[in-house]
Amino acid sequence: MKEQMKICIVGCGAVGSLFAAHLAKAGEAEVWAYDVWKDHTDAIRAHGLRLTGAAEFTAQLNATSNPSELPRCDYGIVATKAIHTRSAISQVAHIFDENSAVCSVQNGVGNEEIIAEHVPCVIRGTTFPAGHPVAPGHVGYDIKGDTWVGPFEPTNTPMAKVQELAGLMTRSGMNTIALPDARGAQWTKLIFNAATNPVGALTLLHHGAATRFAPTGQLFHDLIAEGEAVARKLGIELHGDPRQLVQKGANAPGKHRASMLQDVMAKRQTEVDFMNGAIVHWGEKVGVPTPLNQAVWELIKGLEHSWKDPE
Repeated sequence: MKEQMKICIVGCGAVGSLFAAHLAKAGEAEVWAYDVWKDHTDAIRAHGLRLTGAAEFTAQLNATSNPSELPRCDYGIVATKAIHTRSAISQVAHIFDENSAVCSVQNGVGNEEIIAEHVPCVIRGTTFPAGHPVAPGHVGYDIKGDTWVGPFEPTNTPMAKVQELAGLMTRSGMNTIALPDARGAQWTKLIFNAATNPVGALTLLHHGAATRFAPTGQLFHDLIAEGEAVARKLGIELHGDPRQLVQKGANAPGKHRASMLQDVMAKRQTEVDFMNGAIVHWGEKVGVPTPLNQAVWELIKGLEHSWKDPE
């Protein structure tokens, strides 16, 4: 009898919990959640992982904050904040071998390169579902959305592995599209995030309010235009229009706070280096000016610096 497939969710915060709960509920694979938030993993072990909002159920799965307890896994899904990628993958790299594949569903660009330093087979991914922690073992599911995955080019990941993981995720209720080239989807999300996240974080406006308020809505548009210009120069064809994603988010029920706004409210380091910082970096490399992305990057970095009580 063939052993059941094992999947490890690396970083079981809001988005990671959405994947973990759905995959565990589907029962096709043995699911392990790894997160340094010990109260969360303890609560999941004791009572299951509860989702409320866009879907409401409780799933039973394995969870730990001790990487030595993790078994060898066929697939990994990395869902940490981008700033924690290096630390997280270094802690769990031992559970993946040459037959495993590890997929990033994180914000920004640059995560796959870090993961590839530790595991041989990497899948490029981007995801639109969003949520927020309510309490240990309980996550609010704010916005449904699709996920796109594709081979990370430098690791020559077989398309069959991408398709197998996409099938598991889709059948669990997290619709996932396998693409031969997922860069377009990733950059579409990057450009959307680099517009909406820092503006929300700097103004304290939730996504819908920032979209409908003319000055911040215009700033969304202008930041998007810079990102689009960089993508065009890189030869990346976007997978849709970031402006439509802005409107879709604005029309979602509730008052969704962008992840960077959640970070700012908690005075946590943000992912701005992997969002606006990445657009500025690639703009400089290909000769495309990105003054607005540079400005919001500088403002967010200044805000982070303020929390250190500088002289």
